[in-house]
Amino acid sequence: MFAGIDIASERHVLARLDEQGAPIGKPAPFSEDREGYDTLLRLLGPAPVLVVMEATGHYWKNVFAVLTAAGHDVALLNPLVSRRFQDAKLERTKTDAIDATALARFGFERRPSPSHLHDEAVENLRELVRHRDRLQQDFEARILQLHRLVDLTFPEFTRYVHGLDTRLATSLLADYPTARAFAAATPRRIARLRYARTRLVGAELAEQLVNAAKRSIGQHHGATYEMQARHICQDLDLWRERLAEIDRDIARIIDGHELGKLLLTVNSIGPQTAARIIAAVGDPARFKSASAFAAYVGVVPGLKQSGKQNARRAKLAPLGNARLRRALWMPVLGAVRRDPWLQNFFDRLKASGKPHKVALIAAMRKMLMAIYSVAKNRRPFVPITEQGRAA
Repeated sequence: MFAGIDIASERHVLARLDEQGAPIGKPAPFSEDREGYDTLLRLLGPAPVLVVMEATGHYWKNVFAVLTAAGHDVALLNPLVSRRFQDAKLERTKTDAIDATALARFGFERRPSPSHLHDEAVENLRELVRHRDRLQQDFEARILQLHRLVDLTFPEFTRYVHGLDTRLATSLLADYPTARAFAAATPRRIARLRYARTRLVGAELAEQLVNAAKRSIGQHHGATYEMQARHICQDLDLWRERLAEIDRDIARIIDGHELGKLLLTVNSIGPQTAARIIAAVGDPARFKSASAFAAYVGVVPGLKQSGKQNARRAKLAPLGNARLRRALWMPVLGAVRRDPWLQNFFDRLKASGKPHKVALIAAMRKMLMAIYSVAKNRRPFVPITEQGRAA
């Protein structure tokens, strides 16, 4: 038997095909609860059955766990793959039942390999990375809001305190949200203000802020602005502590993870980057080659040559894990400036006339090759420089 499940938030649909590809009954809905899952297992019958479904958000995870625990083979599909399969069949109507039948048909015709979830450490890293990204987005949004308030209440503040995301800025603005509040305070009192637990603002900065506040062009000093500034500063301090807690948890998991510790031996890769690599792909060694790993990340040329069209400059492939590319961008920038093994490669490409960005993409691909080699061989990374090769 072959089965397809159209995943939704509260009500899924199951379609079944026999060994000859003929439908078994009508597509049957089942709910996201114990009764619905019992109905699903009863309709599937004895294991193993190849079940095909899309990885839709997070809604597939409970269904996947129940089916694999029952001994069934479950193949997760990228929604783009199933959509193009239906387009090839010239299917114009879209309903839950039709989608479930198309997934079952895909399993019958293509026989995809069963998918396997990562181990607990990888799942924990994936959740931590996602949670950190959400907090970071909220943190940056709060910084923009604080910039707006400072521009209205004390625009000269940023001339003396560089960076509103620092503990110094939030400590000052939490106690003195507006220029009027700074002007009413004494420099001595501001100088004794502590930030980062042990550091003091200092007399010089306090004197500069008070003098600037007395001549400030800020025109908004009401209680509403003061309340907003205090709330934002409190939020920033809280999220800063939460981000630090997440970073400690990530470092702890990486330190106890075999592959994570090996990835740290690759120059310019720290715990955060190693965690994002493992969260995105699990084990890079699961790819059949380093080139396949690079193609998954999207560091491959997307050539478009057909008929009389012959593009001279190739762009990156339109597909790929953009989030992982962004995570690797800064490590690559640091490596081409500090690490001889990648710096020499980058300089050689630049000397041969390659554009700067093309050379950086090539350096990222070379770093991916190093990551794949470490994962495949389960050995620490040993860079080979031009001098080492010559010796």
